[in-house]
Amino acid sequence: MASYIGAAAIAWAIAQALKVIFDSVQKRRLDLRRLASSGGMPSSHTATVAALTTMIGARRGLTSPEFALAAVFSSVVMYDAAGVRRAAGRQAAVLNRIIDDLFHQEGIKEERLRELIGHTPYEVIAGALLGVVVALALLGA
Repeated sequence: MASYIGAAAIAWAIAQALKVIFDSVQKRRLDLRRLASSGGMPSSHTATVAALTTMIGARRGLTSPEFALAAVFSSVVMYDAAGVRRAAGRQAAVLNRIIDDLFHQEGIKEERLRELIGHTPYEVIAGALLGVVVALALLGA
C-alpha cells in the first residue's frame, strides 16, 4: 500500500527523469542538471500534486474535505505553472534579448535570466496525466 508522499515523490522523480530523456534526445547531449530544474516536459509540479490529489481522492473519497483541499491546491499549482511562471519565462526571454543588444553595443555585462521556468498547457496536462497514472498504479499494487 503506497503512501501519499510516496506517490507524489515517485511522480516527481519520473517527471524529472523524463525531462532529462526528452531534452537529451532533442539536444543530442545528456544534461543531468535537468534533474533539478523546473520547466519543460512534463510538469513535475503538476505530476506531484496530481498524484497526491488522486491518492487522497481514492483513499478518503471524492467528497472528503481533504480531497477538496487537494483539488483546489492542485488547480492553483497548475494555473501557476501554465500562467504566471510561463509569463515570467517569456519576460525573461525578452529581457535577455535586451541585455544581449546592450552588451554588444555598450559592453554592459549582466547575468542572463532563466527563461524555462513555466510550462505550456500541454506540459501541464502531461504532468497531470503522469501523476494520476502513478497514483493509480500504486493503488493497484
